[in-house]
Amino acid sequence: MNDIKPSSLENQNVSILNSIFNSAVEGMIIINDCGKIQKVNPAACTLFQYKEEELMGENVAILMSPEIGEKHDTYIHNYLKNRIPRIIGVGREVIGVKKDKTSFPFWLSVNEIIIDEKIYFTGFIHDLTQVKIVENKLLQLNDELETKVTERTYRLEDVVNRLLATNSKLSEEIQSRKAVQEKLKNREEELKNALTKEKELGELKSRFVSMTSHEFRTPLATILSSVNLIQKYETTEQQEKRDKHINKIKSTVGHLVSILNDFLSMNKLEEGIIKVCVEEFDLMELIQETVEEMRTIKKPKQMIIIEPENFTILMNNDQRVLKNILINLITNSIKYSKETGHIFCRVKDSGEDQCIEIEDNGIGIPPEDQVYLFERFFRAANAMNIEGTGLGLHIVKKYLEMIRGKIEFESVPHVRTMFKVYIPKDLNSTKISK
Repeated sequence: MNDIKPSSLENQNVSILNSIFNSAVEGMIIINDCGKIQKVNPAACTLFQYKEEELMGENVAILMSPEIGEKHDTYIHNYLKNRIPRIIGVGREVIGVKKDKTSFPFWLSVNEIIIDEKIYFTGFIHDLTQVKIVENKLLQLNDELETKVTERTYRLEDVVNRLLATNSKLSEEIQSRKAVQEKLKNREEELKNALTKEKELGELKSRFVSMTSHEFRTPLATILSSVNLIQKYETTEQQEKRDKHINKIKSTVGHLVSILNDFLSMNKLEEGIIKVCVEEFDLMELIQETVEEMRTIKKPKQMIIIEPENFTILMNNDQRVLKNILINLITNSIKYSKETGHIFCRVKDSGEDQCIEIEDNGIGIPPEDQVYLFERFFRAANAMNIEGTGLGLHIVKKYLEMIRGKIEFESVPHVRTMFKVYIPKDLNSTKISK
């Protein structure tokens, strides 16, 4: 077999690079150190509505808004002079201008390349039009919700002020009646508590909007990006790429469904829709069933270990509520543990209660955050980059209140975290005794 000549290999590499450049989904533009366009791919031409020959040799500033374009040559000059990058290697959002003079937002990433000892700059362009539409819709929903919260708060304050005025008048008229006077004091206190709760509700709604805006924006952007890419893969040979993005969409939608389920569970608990249903069941059988379900969502090399196994423990309680508690705690252990982590589910007798321990060797909970752990929408500082709503442990505590249970925890960051749940063996006896 003859060796490939260097000139043939070089021509082959140039052909491959040109093919990649011309078929790229993102826009790509190469300029020289004077800001003149040297090469532009079809995606960029389509995005800006120009033909390739119309852009060659032109200053790249014609593709930007005037206030940015006017400064572009200065940026290049300053960079070549002092080598301090403002955009190069960093990227930023820019307002682009198409041939028909319409503007649109895009994300610009710039890299420096040197060819034959000459400096060139390569720009990668990603259209942000659809992302901005989604962001604007979320901001609009946020504004509408804040307006409604403000209106409700003002109305309640007005009602409270009028009721307090009425109570003051009644108090003056019936000062001799001690019982009535006491009743009025209690009523005033209730109204003040109602106002406090309404203000807390306003704060919670604001936190809810902020959290959902963040938790929904990234998945929606991922879905939009995958849908756009799927549209580009039209041939049978590209099915693997289509499947990859379809699976990404399914996973992202699953995350959104999980968020919505947390919201629905919290709403049902707050409104008292969920009722306790006491029945006899085998605790170990329930734990084994729950763990089997959780093994389908664990990370590939994680292990969930039950201690002890093959043991019967009969209880009279609400097994549906207990299962929801176990799912929340085991899901957290899976989420916050490493790929090779071990998760232990232990059952211990504790007198009238049955103790269930869920232990993992994950990232743990920082000591300064532990006091807030069961509050609605709270996320520990070391969990901000992990998907979640901050509702799971709050829901667990509410469920435990329903079945007269309690929860304790111990955590050492990056070493271990253990949650201990105490469940009455016979909920009927517990209610009678209390």
